[in-house]
Amino acid sequence: MDGEQTRKLVVVAGATGDLGTRIVKALAAKGTPVRALVRRPVSDLARDHVQQIPVDFGNGADLTHAVTGAACVVSALNGTAPVILDTQGQLLDATVAAGVPRFIPSDFCLDYRATRPGDNRNMDLRRRFAARLDTAPIRATSIFNGPFADLLTGQAPIVLHRFRRVLFWGDADQVFDFTAKDDVAAYTADAALDPAAPRHLRISGDQLSPRGLAELLTGLGGRRWRLLRAGGIGRLSAIIAIARALTPKTDAPFPAWQGMQYLRDMSTGRGKLHGLDNARYGKADWTSAAAVLAPTIR
Repeated sequence: MDGEQTRKLVVVAGATGDLGTRIVKALAAKGTPVRALVRRPVSDLARDHVQQIPVDFGNGADLTHAVTGAACVVSALNGTAPVILDTQGQLLDATVAAGVPRFIPSDFCLDYRATRPGDNRNMDLRRRFAARLDTAPIRATSIFNGPFADLLTGQAPIVLHRFRRVLFWGDADQVFDFTAKDDVAAYTADAALDPAAPRHLRISGDQLSPRGLAELLTGLGGRRWRLLRAGGIGRLSAIIAIARALTPKTDAPFPAWQGMQYLRDMSTGRGKLHGLDNARYGKADWTSAAAVLAPTIR
């Protein structure tokens, strides 16, 4: 690899995960040399410009060697404290030790700076890691994208296809952000190649309230969708507390109560993104909620 390529090399950790794979592919599509840190090579990443490096995150020397020469290290690691704080912390230490100038942490979420500590476990973990990252001698960029639009197809407990209902808590006119995973990956690739990227970037592919979602779905299918109010924010908080108390402790990143914590941050408006940076890299083809939902309408 010559000096020009080495200067532009991007290392991606968590490269075999859903978002990580998309980020690797987005970088490779630009002709950017990518070093994907993996447990073992996988066929899905076998493509031009991508080098797969098996690495033990617990081995600081090997990890430092694996990221050496990169212009930016992107973390797409996903999990709870052992991953977001410990493993990602090891990655940060190795990145600093290798003299890599830039680091993109695995945020890819709501703007946790505006959420309340203690309200959302995953936001709290990212807030704790950000405090550590801000003391490190490295330039960092966090990307906030709100919930993934892909979740509207059934994983998020908002769009109830079977009943043609849009479930909401609190205010039906509270606007949510939605950004498709491929759009997040493409934007992250641009940010990884931008040496002047700021500390925080905010993107939103589409913005809709529960009422707007119901109107959109009605227009897509020609059959009326109705709003279903489950209660106020206080009731949602009570349900979260009960669900968490009854759920066995787990390192799974998204038990049911965790999803409800995200929904609460969305429904209160505390996680809403403001001052969007969508135009920074000239991207104009943002995936709309309509494009995501249209294939699901029968």
